[in-house]
Amino acid sequence: MRLRFLGTESKNGNCPTVYATDRDTYVVQGWTVTDPDALADLRDVLPGETFVEIPKALVKHLPRED
Repeated sequence: MRLRFLGTESKNGNCPTVYATDRDTYVVQGWTVTDPDALADLRDVLPGETFVEIPKALVKHLPRED
């Protein structure tokens, strides 16, 4: 898989960041969700899946599919 940088809301080059892949998907760099209550709200979690938190402002870097 190859990644293409789309954008970040970070001022110092740290996360969160969003990337497009060559597989027609996105990779999101963010803060690991560790809050037990939040994790309990997740559904259908498969082995190998993880969850990251990003600010809403980061979504503006995702391309629109009209």
